[in-house]
Amino acid sequence: MSKTAILLIDCPDRKGLVAAIANFLVREYDANILNADQHQDVELGLFFMRVEFTTDKAGCDEAQFRAVFSPQAEEFRMNWQLHFVEAQEKVAIFVSQYLHCLADLLHRHQTGEFRCKLSLIVSNHEKARALAEFYEVPFHCLPVRAETRAEVEAEQLALLAEHGVDLVVLARYMQVLSPKFVEAYPQRIVNVHHSFLPAFTGAKPYHAAFARGVKLIGATSHYVTEILDDGPIIEQDVARVSQNDQLPGLVQKGRDLERMVLSRAVQWHLARRILCYANKTVIFA
Repeated sequence: MSKTAILLIDCPDRKGLVAAIANFLVREYDANILNADQHQDVELGLFFMRVEFTTDKAGCDEAQFRAVFSPQAEEFRMNWQLHFVEAQEKVAIFVSQYLHCLADLLHRHQTGEFRCKLSLIVSNHEKARALAEFYEVPFHCLPVRAETRAEVEAEQLALLAEHGVDLVVLARYMQVLSPKFVEAYPQRIVNVHHSFLPAFTGAKPYHAAFARGVKLIGATSHYVTEILDDGPIIEQDVARVSQNDQLPGLVQKGRDLERMVLSRAVQWHLARRILCYANKTVIFA
């Protein structure tokens, strides 16, 4: 039975890498390469590649591939990941009281835009329950207070482990995650920030942008790290505003941007189109 797989690679740049990778896949797996994209960081001397291929070779799984590919990977000092398209990631969405991003993600999942299993929705408010029930996704309301934050996070992590969650999406979840939580899901927590980072960080960026009289507003999707709003940026977008835009209109334009940048980031993560390095990302076409 034919399998489709995605190979992601980063390593020091040198001549012959593309040929070596393509020749290996054809020689060892009689692979049909469906798509290949690469990027070089000239300043750092790094090479990045994404290869999507099909193979009919029996017994092809990650362990078998590792055994065959490891000698070549060591020769070129490659970091690499192999993902099979048939294996769908399990996703959890965290949300607070703003539901526009959640509604957009649920609709896109229902219409088949996201190849994943939506395992659960977690919120610190009841407001999202009706949406979760409409889309038939398990919903867990865990209110957070300063004195119960650690206890609630432990319960959240237990829920994620119980459901075998691979990716956490923060769809305007207005709580700061602890270093322990972030450490449990490195480069597997995608957040949307309602600002064009690094400008206007914090809780009320639209108010700050309005007060500053900006001519462009933006939204940013990024991976979460221990440093607030400082993780590798996945996607950004902007909209033009003017003195005629009052704060409510500016916020509405911003929410439209938030929906778009978060959905793109989730789509690209699920499609294995992202590699992180030096607190940056490479996004493959």
